[in-house]
Amino acid sequence: MKLKPLSDRVIVKLVEAEETTKGGIILTGAAKEKPEIAEVLAVGPGGMVDGKEVVMTVKAGDKVITSKYSGTQVKIDGEELTIVRQNDILAVVE
Repeated sequence: MKLKPLSDRVIVKLVEAEETTKGGIILTGAAKEKPEIAEVLAVGPGGMVDGKEVVMTVKAGDKVITSKYSGTQVKIDGEELTIVRQNDILAVVE
């Protein structure tokens, strides 16, 4: 199944959190922070949203930082993805 985002929506896949600290300590599942860096998989066309013109500034393949608890989580073909609005993306990681 393939997802195609609509309007100002962006489909992202969260990047796994580090399992070891810089000092080499292995973290348990409870000690890991929720990952905030995600890879953009698909981008909607933009257009008119709530009466305002939205131009999409991210593209597939970008690494981005999203708001911590934003978006809607979906599971497609065993893969966990998140659908967020472009304004929930805080920065592009270069």
